[in-house]
Amino acid sequence: MTPQRRRDHLIETVLGLYARLPPDEVTVDDVARAADVSRALFYRYFGNLEELHVAALGSVVQELIARIDLASGGTLVGQLRAALGEFLSVVERHAGAYVALLRRGSVISTGETDALVDGVRDHIVDLIVERSGNGRPSPLFLLTVRSWVSVVEGACLSWLQERDLPREQLQAWLVDQLLAMMLTTAEHDDAVARRIGTIMDGTR
Repeated sequence: MTPQRRRDHLIETVLGLYARLPPDEVTVDDVARAADVSRALFYRYFGNLEELHVAALGSVVQELIARIDLASGGTLVGQLRAALGEFLSVVERHAGAYVALLRRGSVISTGETDALVDGVRDHIVDLIVERSGNGRPSPLFLLTVRSWVSVVEGACLSWLQERDLPREQLQAWLVDQLLAMMLTTAEHDDAVARRIGTIMDGTR
């Protein structure tokens, strides 16, 4: 393998291990054994296990950011439903990594992993602000969107751990949550009230 392919293979290996083991419990020996490499070869690519964790979690974040987009056509609600579908697909496939990203206080939670999470949050907020046509968003509008992102994260954590809802039902519920929050915000914010028709266009 080329050096880049070997590095990618180690990242893919640890992501596969996350599906069976909590990331906190994965060891260098686990990775080396699963990747069929020696410990010495592992340390040629990563200085320690934390570096591999950050690289692996970073690859999940890159995929999330690449997959979460709001198409230019159609209604904002339709775009949001589609983007949420992509988001849930990625977090379901990388459930162990996503839970690890959001679980503060774990042994792999660092300033770097916190920054990765913030990058996904900022990406989602920026997309919604841009597509809402809200111009310069008001503080309450931004608070609403950021609060909704927190709802998405909390709901996904619960869903990944409990698996008690079909993905499509969770997806629809999360869209409705944002719309309900926007309606409430419109009662307190004239700028949002003026745009609420555009934001709500395409609802069921």
